[in-house]
Amino acid sequence: MSLTSALNTAQSIFNNTGTQSSVVSNNIANSSNSDYNRRQAMVTTSLNGSQVVKISRAQEDALLRQWLKASAQDAGQQTLLGGLSDLKSIMGGNDYETSPATYLSTFQQKLQAFQTSPSSTIAAQSAITAAQDVANSLNTASKAVQAERQAADKEIATQVSTLNTLLSQFKTANDAVKSATANGGNPADALDQRDKLLKQISSIVGVNAVDRSNGDMALYTTDGTVVFDTIPRTVTFVAQSTYTAAVKGNAIYIDGVALQSGQGATTNAQGSLQALVQIRDEIAPKLQSQLDEIAKTLVKTFSETDGTTTQPGLFTWNTLGGLTGDTPTTGDVIDGISTTITVNPAVITSQGGDPMKLRDGTITGLTNLNPDNNSGFSGNLDALYTALGTAQTFSSDAGISSNVTLLDYASNSIGWLEQYRSDATTASENTSAALSRSTEAYSNETGVNLDEELTLLLDIEQSYKAATKILNSIDEMMKALLDIAS
Repeated sequence: MSLTSALNTAQSIFNNTGTQSSVVSNNIANSSNSDYNRRQAMVTTSLNGSQVVKISRAQEDALLRQWLKASAQDAGQQTLLGGLSDLKSIMGGNDYETSPATYLSTFQQKLQAFQTSPSSTIAAQSAITAAQDVANSLNTASKAVQAERQAADKEIATQVSTLNTLLSQFKTANDAVKSATANGGNPADALDQRDKLLKQISSIVGVNAVDRSNGDMALYTTDGTVVFDTIPRTVTFVAQSTYTAAVKGNAIYIDGVALQSGQGATTNAQGSLQALVQIRDEIAPKLQSQLDEIAKTLVKTFSETDGTTTQPGLFTWNTLGGLTGDTPTTGDVIDGISTTITVNPAVITSQGGDPMKLRDGTITGLTNLNPDNNSGFSGNLDALYTALGTAQTFSSDAGISSNVTLLDYASNSIGWLEQYRSDATTASENTSAALSRSTEAYSNETGVNLDEELTLLLDIEQSYKAATKILNSIDEMMKALLDIAS
């Protein structure tokens, strides 16, 4: 080997190790960055010696797509579970101690005690107080359900805004990838940025990524709606300022196509948006309908009649328009009746009423079932207690049993919510585990392994040392030649 060849070899080693050490150092610096894909200096050997020909980026498209799918499913499931947990807290948490079912059970007991002691003012007052607790629990639960719907609506608006921003940033990153690819540059940093944005997008709305020529990428929802194709497609949504039982939420539109709601406790929602729509438009309204059916049945059961006219008795209500409501006769759900149900002031002592009117059936003034004012009269209380324990027909639109007692119906409502939440919890554990496995598999292939990088750094150091030895040898040879020449 000539001195010139030796010098060229040393120079080549120095160039290669400099580039390699820079790549490895960058990898080590980004070892904790989950959005960074490992880089590798690709070295080839030719007649001119070895040289770094390019910096490659670790990439596993199949694993990335699997991760995106797992991420979208988990985001949807976790969002659904969060909404169900909020609805459970409305009812008092684990024991559902503030649910209408709990207060209904107490009311039934107090009514039975009044039935047993119809002359007791204390028993009468206790029954009325228990009735007020039932009405208040229905009011509170109904308002909280609508607040949950409004919170979901507000979160939808926030996420739609975020999604539009992410899509705009995705265009910038996608254009950078295309430009670098077309010009023969290194698109690694742009690809990292694009993949990072893709991950964030998929957690909001599930997307299928389609690779095209020149590094381009298009995005579609799982049902085929275009989300990004050269330019981002507009995602639109108009939030509601307030929510009542009669208010319907507005749809989310992607490129003019309405985004479908998730379905089921093991939701098919891909991303958090579909799950939020499911909470707002399916689950919360079902629970609201169940509350409304309880309130409607209470008003009907405790109404008074003279055989011709029937009016609300112990429990009264107002329509959403503010008008006094009549005794319900419809078999359908009356939207929002649980929001306005209240105990008739005619039996509330603090409002000038007489609780004994419940015993005598004189709350409305239509009748007097105890004209002799017999203190031991319990006929009306007997009938009311029996009616409370009699199977009723409830609207099937509320989604639970339609021919049970009122107390059983209220308990079934709790069971419906708890079963939904329990199934969603199990599903969330599965989606979380699937996402964890996908994350691990993807990271193993594209992430930075510190042990491997440090080992590689030691190899580079050895190459550098070899080059310095060659250079020292050349230096000694040159000195020897100069000495001979002199």
